[in-house]
Amino acid sequence: MRLSRHEGRLLRHRRLRKRVAGMPAKPRLCVFRSHKHLAVQVVNDFENKTLFSSSTQAPAFRKQQPRGGNVPAAERLGRLVASEAIKLGIQQVVFDRGGYRYHGRVKAFAEAAREGGLKF
Repeated sequence: MRLSRHEGRLLRHRRLRKRVAGMPAKPRLCVFRSHKHLAVQVVNDFENKTLFSSSTQAPAFRKQQPRGGNVPAAERLGRLVASEAIKLGIQQVVFDRGGYRYHGRVKAFAEAAREGGLKF
């Protein structure tokens, strides 16, 4: 039996989550990618709390970048998330790519977040 793309991604994500956990000192930065948008959360798994989240659908983001499903939008979101995390006192995170390949929009987001000051 062959798995669908979605089922395969969920399997990869579960396998990844066995090793990746966010702690208070080093929360997890998780990415969700759809065809049109990118959504990101910074999560403390120890307390089961989302510290903050952002996406390409946020009104502040949409004013600057109307389309959210491309590499420039992912880069802009990475810089935005890095600045928000630094405002909250978060310097280091664990990157959770969500079962997606590390290329394209996911890679552009991660590299922009690193340039913005986050350490993975």
